[in-house]
Amino acid sequence: MVLMTMIARVGDGLPLVASMQNDDDAGRPLQDYQSQAKMIFRKLNSQSPDRCTIESGRLMFHYMIDQGVCYLVLAESTFSKKLAFSYLGELRSEFFVQYGNRVTSQNRPYAFIEFDTYVQKTRKAYMDSRTRRNLNLVSSELQDVQRIMVSNIDDVMQRGVALSELGNKASDLASLSKKYKDDAHTLNMRSSHVKMIALVVIVFIFIIYFRFWWM
Repeated sequence: MVLMTMIARVGDGLPLVASMQNDDDAGRPLQDYQSQAKMIFRKLNSQSPDRCTIESGRLMFHYMIDQGVCYLVLAESTFSKKLAFSYLGELRSEFFVQYGNRVTSQNRPYAFIEFDTYVQKTRKAYMDSRTRRNLNLVSSELQDVQRIMVSNIDDVMQRGVALSELGNKASDLASLSKKYKDDAHTLNMRSSHVKMIALVVIVFIFIIYFRFWWM
């Protein structure tokens, strides 16, 4: 279930849109999660991963950054991650069409609060993962959500870890993965060359053997 959706400007964390459900659905006041969301926004910068999942108890924050804007959703941990990022992708597309050229000029919070109408409409479409529409979304190759960085809200808030560090860690992991892949390819090539040389040697020995045998 989608419990809260927020959109903010990256750089200064200015909230542009907020849409929340009932506190009863979250099990605790949503203001607490809203405060966490604002903290996340303030820690974002140009080095932050463009997609990330942050655990907060039994709930999960998922966010997506595009064109200097962060789209964030709070959902239950049982809610499909692929659906969550598909939902954010739809919000991103519509938001950019309506307000993309006005984001940088805003000074007051929640300047585009009227976008909540579209948020609520889209949220309803994603509420039931058993619907044919959502099942098609889950089965399609929208993105490799398994490779999205996952963190914990305590790391972000209490320890003051900048989200850019997660991006650096993700880059480091990607670099190491590429290095190991290249090393494995090199070893495979060497192994193939050794086998080829051994085969040539064996063939050469047989040629010499039969040549002298028949002589």
